[in-house]
This record gives sequence, C-alpha cells and structure tokens, in this order.
Amino acid sequence: MTEKSNSHSGTRLLVIAAALVIIVWGINQAQSVLVLFLVSVFLAVIGTPPVLWLQRKRIPSAVAVLIVIAGMIVILVMVGLLVVTSIKRISDALPFYQTRLQQQVLALKTLLASIGIAVNDKVLLEHLNPEALSSRVVGLFAGVSSAFSKAVLILLTVSFILLEASSFPIKLRAALGDPRAHFPQFVKFVNDIKRYVVIQTAISLTAGVLIGIWLSVLGVDFAILFGLLTYLLNYVPNVGSVIVLIPVVILTFIQFGMGRTALAAAGYVVVVFFLGNVVQPRLMGQKLGLSTLVVFLSLIFWGSLLGLIGMVLCVPFTMTLKFALESSEDTRWIALLLGPEAPTESIPPVSKRGRNK
Repeated sequence: MTEKSNSHSGTRLLVIAAALVIIVWGINQAQSVLVLFLVSVFLAVIGTPPVLWLQRKRIPSAVAVLIVIAGMIVILVMVGLLVVTSIKRISDALPFYQTRLQQQVLALKTLLASIGIAVNDKVLLEHLNPEALSSRVVGLFAGVSSAFSKAVLILLTVSFILLEASSFPIKLRAALGDPRAHFPQFVKFVNDIKRYVVIQTAISLTAGVLIGIWLSVLGVDFAILFGLLTYLLNYVPNVGSVIVLIPVVILTFIQFGMGRTALAAAGYVVVVFFLGNVVQPRLMGQKLGLSTLVVFLSLIFWGSLLGLIGMVLCVPFTMTLKFALESSEDTRWIALLLGPEAPTESIPPVSKRGRNK
C-alpha cells in the first residue's frame, strides 16, 4: 500500500513538473501578446483608484474612464515628445561628446599616472566610434516608434478593463450563484496589489522628480530624461536604479570630469537609498510578504521570461503566485517558503506528551 502511495505521489510530481514546463514554454512563445496585456493591466490598476474616486463624486462610469484615459494620453504624449527630442539632441551632440570623452579619458589617465597607476586607454578610445553610436540612436528611434504604435491598442484595452472594474464583483457573485458572497482573502490580495502599485508609483515618481532637479542643479544635460528613466526603472527592484546610474555617471564625467560626477552619483545614491530603504518599507508595511531572495530570484525568472515588463512586474507576479499557493493545503508550504519568515501562529505547538518524549 505504501509503495502504491509513493508511486502515485511521484507520478503526480512528474505531471506537475511537466505542466509547469509547458506553461513556461507557452508564456515564452506568447510573449508579445502577454506583454501588451500585462502593460494594459498594470495601467488599469494605476487608473482604477482615480476612476472609482470620480464615480464616488457621482460622475458616470464612462465619463470617469474617459477622463482618466485622456490624462494617460496627455502624459504619454508629453513623455513621447521628451524622449524623441532627447534622442535627437543626443544624436546631434554625439561628435561633441566623442571629443569631450577622449579629453576626459586622457586627463584621467594622466591623473592616475601621477599616483603610479598605469592605464592603457587605446582599447577604450577605439570603441568610441561616432558612427556606431549613431546607429544605436537610430535603433532607439525605431524602438520608440514601435512602442507608440502599440500605445493605441494598450489604451483601448485599459479603457475596457476600467469600464468592467466596478462591475466585476457583481459578475463574480452571479457566476457563483450567491449574490451575497464575500471574498475576504481575494479582496485583501487585490488591495495588496493595488497598494503596492500605487505606493511604488508614488515613490518612483518622487525619485524621478528629485533626481531630475538634482541633475538640473548640477547642469547635467538631459536631466529631465534621466529623471524619467529613474521613474520608469525604479519599478525594477534591486537593479533598476543602478541601470540609470551608469549613464548618469558617464555623461556627467564627459561634461565635467570627476568632481561633479562624484556629486551627481552621491546625490543619486542618497535619494534612491532613502526612498528605497526608509520611506518604502514604512509605507509597504511588511515588505510585500516576500523574502528579499525571492524578490531577486523572481526578477531573474520573470525578466528572462518576459523581458523588461517581466522585471517591472516581477513583484506583483510573485505575489499572485504566493496567493494561489496559499489557497491550497498541498501547496501552502511553498507559499510559506516564499514569505520573509514563518509566522509564529502557523507553527503547531509542541504537546506536553511530545515534549516529555
């Protein structure tokens, strides 16, 4: 009997593993469609609170959705103009930056040589080819135009999601055949997702504004663009801020040398560290109920599966997975492993008989 039970458990594990492999493969194959849908859901989650607020002010649902969508369109157009203008300015200024970078590298080489450090700059200067950089800028133009061509479809999807958001609980109760049904765990999960997205958006926006102001004070070119990049990539946990810091340091070094570069980097690190390690934990409470290791591993997993969108949404994805695992007794132990620590009440007390043994 025991052998049959073990065989059944082994077969079940193999089936589950095979199903997971098929699901992951399917997600990877449908990446382009899923990315559009996930971006739409992400924007819909951000847009739901203002829509519900407008509805509480007795504004019709359709009008409230149109107001929110109009706001998103205005923001999207402003961001698009900023990005296109900045890329064009970068393309025009490439020869100047090429010359300045060579001068700064030679000056840095001289400084290091004066303290006994020999540096060979030949390889670096050989790769600073204006033609190669121009081709990369052209590629950025193509990527921006491709993104804007998909924006119309995304905004339409967001509109339909927002229109259905307020009536979804009613439909769910009707589907279950219980008009008075309550879903406390599901409501808590949805509220946690909304709370994470809203708080992360507020913190990212604050970081972007502060970085833009700081770089403008220092006189760094494209300070507003760097503020926008900080806002966007701050959604990526752990590594997003580092990705923006690299071009900030490079451009500041090209313009002003080491002194102002150190100031730019120090201000950037202070802002990101303060918001990420002081403000965010206070607002988030128990840090999403996920361990730091799980967040980092989810960043790698979802990023490799869905690209940049997977990296941005890795925390909501993992929170959803944890919620699904908690709903079953067989998988609750996995959800416990994903959490920051084992809750005390979940550990069964040791009986007196067992303790005497």
